Amino acid sequence: MANFQVNLVEDEENLGKVIKAYMEKEGWSVSLFTDGREASEHIDDQPHLWVLDIMLPGMDGYQLLKSIKAEADTPVIFISARDKDLDRVLGLELGSDDYLAKPFLPEELVIRAKKMLARFYPPEEQQKEDITLNGYTIDPTSRTVHDGEEHIELTTKEMDLVILLTSHIGDALSRETIIEYVWGTDYFGSERAVDDVVRRVRKKLPRIHLETLYGYGYRVLSS
Repeated sequence: MANFQVNLVEDEENLGKVIKAYMEKEGWSVSLFTDGREASEHIDDQPHLWVLDIMLPGMDGYQLLKSIKAEADTPVIFISARDKDLDRVLGLELGSDDYLAKPFLPEELVIRAKKMLARFYPPEEQQKEDITLNGYTIDPTSRTVHDGEEHIELTTKEMDLVILLTSHIGDALSRETIIEYVWGTDYFGSERAVDDVVRRVRKKLPRIHLETLYGYGYRVLSS
């Protein structure tokens, strides 16, 4: 497990402590700052990832983002409770690499962070363990699913969905997170596409308990 360094800037101290605890469970080192100007003094620390709130005392997230990107192309995830569409567009224009609107589940932020770290710092040789669930064997490396000796044919997007959900058993994943993982951040189609792929996966893998979280997304349960 890579020991990544994450600088987290969040002025809601309780939320910051919760996020920090979830990230530290991944084996990451996390420095928590509640003031933008204080955080700016640690840009030279060169962490692997920044997670920034937008509304901060001392220096707001936009100013801090500019300072970070002026030094290095370190990945940055914006989190904010403000106008989602406006902040997303402005943040991306200024150079942020991802955006997550409050309120969100800490698990979802960790998933976004994992994806970002894997993209910016790919391991020389990825070794992903097989996932065994209700008699199915899912191999993320070869992208195959077997029911005993029987190979189950899945489309690319069905396989992406299965790998994402079964790699985070019990975690609630929003449709937005699923779309970004399966279709990419430049997808502008309907969220109904997620429901269509879920329906097909349920038909092909009926023993996987794929739970619908109405108005939010999906999760896979362990039994």
